[in-house]
Amino acid sequence: MGAAALLAFALWGPVVSDSVHQHGFADQRAWGGIPNLFDVLSNVPFVLAGTWGLVLLHGAPPHRLEATTHALVVLFCGGLLCAAVGSMGYHCQPRDATLIWDRLGMVLPFAGLLGLAASSRVSQRAGCATAVVVLALGLLAVLTWERSGNVLPWAVVQLGGALVVLALAALHPRAKALSIHLGAVIGLYALAKLFEAADHAVFEATYGWVSGHTIKHLLASLAAWPVLSSLRALQVGRAADNLQVTAAVQNGDHSGRGAHRASV
Repeated sequence: MGAAALLAFALWGPVVSDSVHQHGFADQRAWGGIPNLFDVLSNVPFVLAGTWGLVLLHGAPPHRLEATTHALVVLFCGGLLCAAVGSMGYHCQPRDATLIWDRLGMVLPFAGLLGLAASSRVSQRAGCATAVVVLALGLLAVLTWERSGNVLPWAVVQLGGALVVLALAALHPRAKALSIHLGAVIGLYALAKLFEAADHAVFEATYGWVSGHTIKHLLASLAAWPVLSSLRALQVGRAADNLQVTAAVQNGDHSGRGAHRASV
């Protein structure tokens, strides 16, 4: 019922345009030929998080990671890289023509994260279906905004996704699923949105040292940590398994050599 209500609101709700100050960010300092330097560079943590996630995924034991989860992690981490590129390009030249790439990039990690949330709490099938639906609705919402200027569908997709993660956070993780601390994800995301809304207020409060939008980027990148932490735990588990196997083999070899000497 809730999903149907959100969909109906996105389709038949009032037309909502972006703020006239959409591109007027508080911190417009430039350096070395890079405009809006801090809003641009604060996307680097997304690049680091996405890259580290793919490295951790490569080192994760295959038998401990379900096939759908593996694909969703690739979508999430690869999406972080795309989102970083889109956001950097937008903040270098803030205007509608570049904002579309920023929003399209955001759809990818958003879909991957919601898919991982559903997969970890419900089933692999639910995770796959969720990711596909979010990808489709997210892309449609961004293209609708690009053609009509109506940002409501995009806002509904973000709100609906956050509510889904919040609801799934109340469920226990499935056995053998990638266990992700969804409460931490939603908390960091909510905090990031608050700082985004307080862009100018934060900039003034810190005497021009840092803006709310820059902090928003940093907090949003931290929301990837629960996924990376879960992948890291798989690597630690693999290392422990290897140690146990090595110890067992060494003990077996030692026993065999001892038996051989005894027989001689």
